[in-house]
Amino acid sequence: MSPDSTALHADAGAVLDGWRAPDAEQEALRELYLRHLASYDDAMWRSCHPEHLTASALVLDPDAGKVLLTLHAKVGRWLQLGGHCEPEDSTLAGAALREATEESGLADLRLLPNPVQLSRHPLTCDGRPSYHLDVQFVALADHGAAEPVISEESHDLGWFGVDALPADADDAVQTLVRRAVGHS
Repeated sequence: MSPDSTALHADAGAVLDGWRAPDAEQEALRELYLRHLASYDDAMWRSCHPEHLTASALVLDPDAGKVLLTLHAKVGRWLQLGGHCEPEDSTLAGAALREATEESGLADLRLLPNPVQLSRHPLTCDGRPSYHLDVQFVALADHGAAEPVISEESHDLGWFGVDALPADADDAVQTLVRRAVGHS
């Protein structure tokens, strides 16, 4: 591992070790993530199969009661912003903030310090079936922030009321929104 990947791996372990899961299901995921980190030096990278950690952030405008979602180009559903960790990331929170900034074009996001949810979901990475062990944060946007800019990873970006999510928003996104509102 490079020095940066060692720091990122250690940070992910510390974040998950110190995180208080809100329920038994989330606690089981936290324990799975920690076992994965203990088992794989490359646990943070997409090259780690069949699972690897990822970082995401739900962008929330608490004053307007809205969340910013992306119509993900590969998945074809409305999701929070996020993705794979990169070599320049030294913290999991930093990776989540970088992803949210890159995918939204919003430069003044403020990340809440602790994750609000963990989500294990299947995706294809490098042409192989894989699972993302996603650590999900909340990024706060200022009310009236600049218009988001669609990145190459999105078909669209949209602000949605926390009680008016897109019809195809899955249970994980709906739960993430509820938890995010409770932490803001």
